[in-house]
Amino acid sequence: MRTLVLLCCFVASLLPLGQTEEAEDVSEEAPMRDRSHIEKTLMLNEDKPVDDYSVVLQRLRKIYHSSIKPLEQSYKYNELRQHEITDGEITSKPMVLFLGPWSVGKSTMINYLLGLEDTRYQLYTGAEPTTSEFTVLMHGPKLKTIEGIVMAADSTRSFSPLEKFGQNFLEKLIGIEVPHKLLERVTFVDTPGIIENRKQQERGYPFNDVCQWFIDRADLIFVVFDPTKLDVGLELEMLFRQLKGRESQIRIILNKADNLATQMLMRVYGALFWSLAPLINVTEPPRVYVSSFWPQDYKPDTHRDLFLKEEISLLEDLNQVIENRLENKIAFIRQHAIRVRIHALLVDRYLQTYKDKMTFFSDGELVFKDIVEDPDKFYIFKTILAKTNVSKFDLPNREAYKDFFGINPISSFKLLSQQCSYMGGCFLEKIERAITQELPGLLGSLGLGKNPGALNCDKTGCGETPKNRYKKH
Repeated sequence: MRTLVLLCCFVASLLPLGQTEEAEDVSEEAPMRDRSHIEKTLMLNEDKPVDDYSVVLQRLRKIYHSSIKPLEQSYKYNELRQHEITDGEITSKPMVLFLGPWSVGKSTMINYLLGLEDTRYQLYTGAEPTTSEFTVLMHGPKLKTIEGIVMAADSTRSFSPLEKFGQNFLEKLIGIEVPHKLLERVTFVDTPGIIENRKQQERGYPFNDVCQWFIDRADLIFVVFDPTKLDVGLELEMLFRQLKGRESQIRIILNKADNLATQMLMRVYGALFWSLAPLINVTEPPRVYVSSFWPQDYKPDTHRDLFLKEEISLLEDLNQVIENRLENKIAFIRQHAIRVRIHALLVDRYLQTYKDKMTFFSDGELVFKDIVEDPDKFYIFKTILAKTNVSKFDLPNREAYKDFFGINPISSFKLLSQQCSYMGGCFLEKIERAITQELPGLLGSLGLGKNPGALNCDKTGCGETPKNRYKKH
């Protein structure tokens, strides 16, 4: 005990005068930052009515169900990409995902943006790894916590597909409803920090797969770094491999920047780019924001004006995603439709090649094994490029079809030419019409500033008009 008292006295003697007894209360006495720029940039104080896009979303939902989903189900696209679109996902708000190493300030940043600090629903923060759950912050009439099992069971939300990751994960999923004006237009997702010396098995659920699920659905991805945690390990490398193809949604944040002197900040900024260069293989790197995202005022003798401008730029970026939510949603569904169409064309080509090579004396299993092992020998992919309007950069991985057909026998599929009916038309024609006409038309109506309410389902039907394919026009 005597040794402990002497140690405490020694530590106290190292503190500046006046901070010995009040070291724990520094955060309370520190001046708080003005939040007016947050409300102004995100237009939180404006009393304009919330835009009603229900008619547009209803039409988008009908296009998906009538023109895209039939082909998707017929050729089991979900088993190739593991991405099933639900009605909740079509009508959901934009999602902003926070990723990064542990204790870099992700939870503190969310608390700051929503003003949750000093409330009983603020996200727990600290110098040690604190966030062990995937926390979803949504709008609600009152402060309320929702268990992950309840979120997954609610079909009206977009989180029901998360059940496939098991009960251990659902226990690490939590939802918080907050009556905040920003959450009326966007959803925030806080994630556990990356700890390089922790194996995925130790988490008790497939951490990388769960991250990929959220990455695939995020409209904006903030990857947050601390100036003292710039080392790149295996888990961070895996994360950036999962972010491939989503570079336009990524924003890098160098947080806690007011802790550094100018010269050191320049070195850290350069070191961050040097560390990330091998991981982000694009011509134009993602935008990097340099500031300190927390409620306390910037430290004295730092670049306050620069940090404030960076923060406003990030808020403008966030606001742009919110304003373009419908355009992004339509573009996302169209991109999904293009992938479904390419998958169907490839399966059709595999099936047609299989039928052409089969004879009365052939062993069907050996014939198809030869085709799936070396599709280039039978010009599977080259035929798709030559005969259809498909870019070679949009073609999926050939190896993926070995696993796909290992689970789904080729004999369980029909040719595209056989996927037609007298009243419903052809699956391929319907999805091509959705890609080239219906979805661009819906997108164009928004871009031209037309009133979304003009797309009345009573007039348009919000679906496919049956066409008599045998009638001359």
